[in-house]
Amino acid sequence: MPTILGQNQYGKAENRVVKITRDGATHHIKDLNVSVALSGDMEEVHYSGSNANVLPTDTTKNTVFAFAKEHGIESAEQFGIHLARHFVTSQEPIKTARIRIEEYAWERIGTSDANSKFIGADEVKHSFVRKGQETRVTQITFDGEKWEVVSGLKDLVVMNSTNSEFWGYVKDKYTTLQEAYDRILATQVSSRWRFNWTDDEQKMPNWEKSYEQVKKHMLQAFAETYSLSLQQTLYQMGARIINNRSEIDEVRFSLPNKHHFLVDLEPFGLKNDNEVYYAADRPYGLIEATILRDGCEPKIPVDMTNL
Repeated sequence: MPTILGQNQYGKAENRVVKITRDGATHHIKDLNVSVALSGDMEEVHYSGSNANVLPTDTTKNTVFAFAKEHGIESAEQFGIHLARHFVTSQEPIKTARIRIEEYAWERIGTSDANSKFIGADEVKHSFVRKGQETRVTQITFDGEKWEVVSGLKDLVVMNSTNSEFWGYVKDKYTTLQEAYDRILATQVSSRWRFNWTDDEQKMPNWEKSYEQVKKHMLQAFAETYSLSLQQTLYQMGARIINNRSEIDEVRFSLPNKHHFLVDLEPFGLKNDNEVYYAADRPYGLIEATILRDGCEPKIPVDMTNL
């Protein structure tokens, strides 16, 4: 045979599942976008078209919804672990399951203290507004023995309006950028972090607490670093996470520099004292790096586009 089959996988992508947990009049929402990818003994379906080892992708979709009912959704990570374990242990041909999840956060709508004419504002515990800060993500991979959990976030837009400089850089005949000693530093954070929990014998992290703490340390480092470069800020964000969260061994960031340029107001007889900026969306500097716990090997892909 002149050709052979290489890496392959299949599954149902982007299953949108919303789980409402009703605690009396108080409701809680988990809103997930779940993608399932399965691999294993799948040579024959490619070579001959035999579906004898194929669990239909429609079945994987149904499993996502059934598990939302049977197991609930404690966290994106825990839900993905339930799914991955099920597919690998229930279907002999399936050797590895990879579950990718995006989570969309909701927060309760604050209502007035005065009683509503219809319900009573103090009784409203079922109304929510979608949070717009970031999308939480996770990827769970299970091969029947070992786990790999890589979680993260994307589209978290942050800004420091001062305490940022950029000067002393290399200059050549094409350099026109002026050195800045007081600039806006803004970026749209995309980050992934890898947990050192890899097997069922270890104590499982508290996934919800871990996410909130990682985000807290990330934002605090961004705010508290007097920045001479976005690279320096990135490193401090990752180092703060590694130093404070023992369950995490590796953090990777992709940080586009959302440039803000001072507008020249002199033609109008006005002085721009670091007050009025033009926000440029492109082109943009793109700063990327991985921060590791000492002694650990990097495993998060350099290109996080499809992670």
